[in-house]
Order: sequence, then structure tokens, then C-alpha cells
Amino acid sequence: MKEKIIAEIRQTLNDCVDEKALKSSERYFKEGERPLVYGVKFSEVNKIGKEFWKEIKDCSKKEIFAICEELWKSKYLEEAVIACTFSESLHKKYEPADFQIFERWIEKYVCNWADCDTFCNHTVGTFIMMYPEYIKELKRWTKSPNRWVKRASAVSLIIPARIGLFLDDILEIADILLLDEDDLVQKGYGWMLKAASLTESTAKGKEINHEIKKKHLEAIFNFVIKNKSRMPRTALRYAIEKMPQELRAEAMKK
Repeated sequence: MKEKIIAEIRQTLNDCVDEKALKSSERYFKEGERPLVYGVKFSEVNKIGKEFWKEIKDCSKKEIFAICEELWKSKYLEEAVIACTFSESLHKKYEPADFQIFERWIEKYVCNWADCDTFCNHTVGTFIMMYPEYIKELKRWTKSPNRWVKRASAVSLIIPARIGLFLDDILEIADILLLDEDDLVQKGYGWMLKAASLTESTAKGKEINHEIKKKHLEAIFNFVIKNKSRMPRTALRYAIEKMPQELRAEAMKK
């Protein structure tokens, strides 16, 4: 089953190669950080992932995770995106022990920001919302020598941040990563702070009341003001990008 599905996915990707998509992929990654790519449009990759999910959704979680692992091993961006589609689609079956699997995939297979963000925003972010006690593991990730694990410690909280969760933990992780010299880690925690400042809805999709939104914006702004003399400009700009103009101006003052 696994070998058959993997072969079919790869053949489908080969059949959907788009020369423009192949060429444009070079713009999104720095030299030395570019993943292997087929050159398939992202919208088409998502469509392929959803179509193949229909074929494997009745398999056991163990079997689906095995398929994901094979896709991750290839180091192809499109296969990683499809693996993320499969693991995210399994969210109703997540168990605490799955965290070790997700951590291993990040450590062994993630090799660019797109892999990291696609996997962590959704699969890991959803897991953390289901099992919030695992935020302590994200804090452990901040100390990793692996740049993608460190970035993962922040970007795994993007979706929770948007719905008003884990504000104190977000600030703690940002504080730990504050002086990290890696620009992709800086962008990751800056993005997390930006998401927390933009709190818009609850997990059930309802609007969060004005006072809570104001509280979160103020907390992120105060964090930036407190640390702006030391905070890398890259992280600062990401964090304040969507704040009201007067707050952005105040944060950028020297």
C-alpha cells in the first residue's frame, strides 16, 4: 500500500510540472537553502494532497505516518507539503506520543522555512492546542542547535496566537529567542509576535471582545518597546508590521 501510494503521488507530481513554477521557486529561497522541487504550483500540490488523502484516510494512523515519513525523506518540497496535508488531516487521532514523531521529523527532515512553517503552523500548532502541556517542549526547542527546531518553537504558535491563546508563553519564547543571530529564527518569532498582536477570533470562530484584543496588542507592543534597543531589526519589523501606524512609529524611534 505504502509503496503504491508513494509511486502514484510522485508520478502525479511529475505529470503536473510547470516550468514557470519551477523557475519562480528559485526566488523564494536563499542560495544553499533551496529544497529540491518538482516545479508544481502550490495550489496544485494542495489539490493533489487532498485527492490522495481520500485514498488513504481509512488506513491506520501508523500506516499514514509511514507514508508521511517516506515523503519527508525525499527532501522534495512538494512531497513535504503533501506529508503535511496527511498529518494535519489526522488531527482527530492525535495522541501525546505523537509529539516525539513530529519532533523527529523536524530534526531529521525539515530543511527550509517552507517545510518548517507548513508543518508547524498546522500539524504541530493543532497538537499544541489539543495538548497545551507540551508548550514546555516548544520552550526546550528554543535551545536547539538546529535552526529549524528553533524556528519551529515560534511558528508552531502562529495559529494559537491568532485565536488569543498562550500569550504569556509566546512572550516567554520570544524573550528566549530575542538575541538569536539567525535571521530565519528572528523572522519566526517576529511573525509569532505579530500574530499575537492581531488576535481576531476564538477557536470556535467567534470574535474576541475588544478588551482582550486591546490587551494582547498592548502586551506585544510593550514587549517590543522594552526590548527594541536589543531586538534585531528583522524581528522588530515583523512584530510591528500590522500594528496601528502610531504604534509602529513609536516602536521604530531610535
